[in-house]
Order: sequence, then C-alpha cells, then structure tokens
Amino acid sequence: MLSEICKSAVYIKEEFHNPGMSSKDRAALYMIQEALRTGQLKAGGRLVEASSGNTGLSIAMLAKEMGFPTTIFISENCSEEKRNVLLYYGAELVVCANSNGPEDPNSTQYAAARFALANEGCYFTNQYFNPVNMTAHFETTGPEIWTQTEGRITHFIAGIGTGGTISGTGSYLKSRNPNVKVIGIEPLNSIFKDYLGNGKLAPENELQPDSIEGIGRTFLPGAFDPTVVDQVFQVSAAESMQSARWYKEEANALTGFSSAAVISAIRQFHGEMDIEPDSRVVALFPDHGGRYISKLYR
Repeated sequence: MLSEICKSAVYIKEEFHNPGMSSKDRAALYMIQEALRTGQLKAGGRLVEASSGNTGLSIAMLAKEMGFPTTIFISENCSEEKRNVLLYYGAELVVCANSNGPEDPNSTQYAAARFALANEGCYFTNQYFNPVNMTAHFETTGPEIWTQTEGRITHFIAGIGTGGTISGTGSYLKSRNPNVKVIGIEPLNSIFKDYLGNGKLAPENELQPDSIEGIGRTFLPGAFDPTVVDQVFQVSAAESMQSARWYKEEANALTGFSSAAVISAIRQFHGEMDIEPDSRVVALFPDHGGRYISKLYR
C-alpha cells in the first residue's frame, strides 16, 4: 500500500517482534547494563523511569528477570493496555498529569527524578537525557537496517519522542552513507519541526501537542540530535487514528499510535520527501496496535 502511494519501495521495520514488543527494549537493556557496569545500580536497588508506556514496559520486563523492583511514572494518557502489562510485570505505577519535561512539577520526568533522589538505592534511567538511549540504536537498529536493505536504504522515517531512536539509527545510517535522508514525524504543535528550522524553542506555555502516545514534546530531550535529522513533518492525532484504521483494512494489521502517525505522514507528505522510483524507504513501527485497541480501534 505505502509502496503504491510513494511509487517506490517502502519497507517496514517492525519493532514489535522484540521480546517486550517494542523498540524500547533496545534502550532499556543498554541503560540497565550501563547502570550495572558503572555501579549506579546495585543489588537491592530499584529502577525508576518516566515513560509513555513502552520504555517502562521494557524496563519492568527486564527488571523482573533480573530481580529489581520498578517504579514507573506515566502520564494520564497512557493506554489502558500498557497500564495492565506494566502491572503484570510487577511495576509500581504513579500517574502524573503530563510528560512536559523536568521543569514541570506536574510531569512524569520531574516526579521520577525527585523520587529517585529521595529514595536510597533508586536509579533513574532517564531515557530523555540518557546518551545510552542513542547508543543502543546506533549499535543495533542502524546496523540491522543497513544489513537488511543491503546498504541500499535512501530514506529512514521514524517518530520523534525521546529522540533516541531517530538520532542513534540515523547517525549510524549516515555514517555508512551521508546521503541517507532521515525524516522525523511528530504531532501538531510539538517542538521538533520549529527547532530544526530555526534552532529556537517556543515558550512551553504556548505549546500543546496533539496527543499521539509516544511522540511529540514541549521540551528538547538530550537524547535528540538535530544534526542527524533532515526533515520533520507534523500530523494530527485524528489523521493518525484514521490512518491506523485505513492500514488495518488494507494490510489486515494493527499498528501502534506513533506507527500510525508515520503512515499518516507518508500518505500526506510523500511528495515532499524527495522519494524517487528507485528509492528504498524504511519506516520504523515501534510497537504493535494491540496496545492501543481502546484508543484506535474501538
């Protein structure tokens, strides 16, 4: 379907085949391993994260296997399905009003950081500002895509949340071929498009991103490298929901919310992405639509 729309080869990198069913397994494993290596996380400690759901799920899954308890700070818009899986893995959940960054007292990031500081033995993985988030994708996702496309990839398209996936993967791909075009997708009124265009951030009180779970921010994460990204396109939550249902009918497959945003962007903006008939486009789908039945498919 997407190949027909673009009149070029479009491949899907389906990250929901990972053990925790999302791309966040990669960063979660790297962040935990680094914390253990450096001694920041010790036996008897607790892992803490601020998450829209998937990173928290990956951390909780790995922590359960390793014997660490977890406290995950989620925002009110976290799907019911993700909450249930987090609880299944034994995570303690704390619900916050938003995920607007470390300076907002009502945000998941602020609450998680304060909790970790106040409780001995806690380690805050801090995916938004942890450089290992990018390293995980530079060392795994990027090489996989390069090998799977036999080095013929011309475009990489992914949603932007923490920035780690697109920055790490894009950096690796450009290290192999500087001409690979890296394209980010975010909700309306998120910060990345404007920041990429003029290097400035709008005042946070003027930003209210459309609610697409997993992507879009009102603050600039440290895990985002703007030098890697060539273009950013914005889509609405309503358009993304419509694209999820369209893809379900066309492909008989359920996509996650940020994957649906990528589909929506390709459908709307493929003409602005410099895609040629001989291009090889890879679109990253971070997780499965089964985690969004209540949001996308009811």
